Amino acid sequence: MYADTASRTPRDGVARSIAVSGLLTRLGVPRLWDNDPELLWRRVLVPVVAPVVRALAPSYAYGVDRLPATGGAVLAANHLSAIDHPLLGLFSRRAIFFVSKQELLEIPVVGEALGWAGVFPVRRGEADRDALRRACALVREGHVVGVHPEGTRQRTGHPGPMKGGAVAIALLGGVSVVPCGLDTFRWSFRHRRACAVVFGEPISFDDIPRGPDRRATALARVEREIVRLWGAAAEAVAAGFPEHLPDGTPRSGPLRPSERL
Repeated sequence: MYADTASRTPRDGVARSIAVSGLLTRLGVPRLWDNDPELLWRRVLVPVVAPVVRALAPSYAYGVDRLPATGGAVLAANHLSAIDHPLLGLFSRRAIFFVSKQELLEIPVVGEALGWAGVFPVRRGEADRDALRRACALVREGHVVGVHPEGTRQRTGHPGPMKGGAVAIALLGGVSVVPCGLDTFRWSFRHRRACAVVFGEPISFDDIPRGPDRRATALARVEREIVRLWGAAAEAVAAGFPEHLPDGTPRSGPLRPSERL
């Protein structure tokens, strides 16, 4: 599901130094993919995970080409169900290094595997400077960091109030935010409903003057766009996944490994 960017990524970069603990790691299993999350996805997870995700959530995406082919970026998406991360990976042409709650990575085996794939923890409810520094280093190296600005899954079916983490990473890292709207509400293993993902155009903050209000202004811009894209995703599902959205954005199916950058 992730890009072939190994040639553009420093071998001693942050992407290759994300600490993972656990029995399988200590036994040296990550050496099978050179301890590189990018290689893990290309060689192991893309052929295995993509068909499983498609079976669990028969879905379509719109605007997949809006995620820049190269360079660092923050992918900011609303969060409605457990299928959100796999769906974003299914349709992304790039590697996504997700920020996830620390408790998830503490689950035996599961957390270890997520760490291999580049997922790194954030301590919720506090200013986690370590997570912020790691995210900024990743985008500066040219990677895509995935963030759910709401901070947690929303139970109402509508995007919730958004925090400033995604915007902080973008501003400090000097990159754009790619907004994304997902309609995955009430998806579950028992209710494998069809879902939609809509990628938006990258948002730059170069036009916002520096000052105490810059982050809040940038966050408001991103939040409005995510809510708009979520609405477009919900309308696409209701309309039976038309070939184009009303604004002309084309529909895409899941990307095959050969189609990824």
